Amino acid sequence: MGYHPPWKLLNAEQLRPKKALGQNFLIDPSTAELIVRKSGLSTEDRIVEIGAGLGALTFSLARTARVVYAIEKDAALARILDNQLRINEAANVYLIHQDIFDVDLAALAERENSRLMVFGNLPYYISSQLLIYLVAVRSCIRQADLMFQKEVAQRLTAVPGTKAYSRLSVMLQYYTDIRRTATVDAHLFWPKPKVDSEVLQFRFKETLHPVVGDHALFAAVVKAAFGKRRKTLQNALLSSELGIEKEALLHGLLAAGINPQSRAESLYVDQFVRLTNALTVK
Repeated sequence: MGYHPPWKLLNAEQLRPKKALGQNFLIDPSTAELIVRKSGLSTEDRIVEIGAGLGALTFSLARTARVVYAIEKDAALARILDNQLRINEAANVYLIHQDIFDVDLAALAERENSRLMVFGNLPYYISSQLLIYLVAVRSCIRQADLMFQKEVAQRLTAVPGTKAYSRLSVMLQYYTDIRRTATVDAHLFWPKPKVDSEVLQFRFKETLHPVVGDHALFAAVVKAAFGKRRKTLQNALLSSELGIEKEALLHGLLAAGINPQSRAESLYVDQFVRLTNALTVK
């Protein structure tokens, strides 16, 4: 499976990277191999690659994994990648020309009779939405190894009391164990982005602790709390779309041992869980 520089493949089709879609192509094959190696990928794993692009990571995945479902929404890139897959006879790669949000990951997992591993280099504009989506379909995902701009990676691993601590920090830290596996310098992409990237590995937890009683309410509470993070927690939740009466909210906050005047960024993940459970109890 040979490597072809992305500019060569695009120039042949008289195309340019689309800035609006965050198209920055990895140009270092050794970095792709590093990402795969650090993931712990085995020959029995079933892969979903989000934003396969021109195949910089796809071919590295295919050399190890049992099967790779390469998702690419851009029609021009999908056409080029399809041709490269044929040339390189990558028989275990299935190209899906769709938006990832239109792909039924549960159906793919059922077809493979296995939980999936997810890979991707996520552009800034899609990263938050994509992570929340993966949490929602977590039952069919075992692990996700994803590349982000450093700013996003810092938000995901941030601790309470810091400016970077956010809704994403709480949600991903509750449902997954996160670790950094690689830093990828900006010069290893074409076009060169303004910042470096980091690869984070998310292992979806088999057992959650503490246990949240209502996952949808948990997500809504966290979203509401950080939606107006400059307000006190009490005021942020009362002015949200949760529809909780002030008396019920105060009772829930006190039952969870949380000061109503505190702010979202000061709460630990387990405090959000306790608050959700307290609000669930009628």
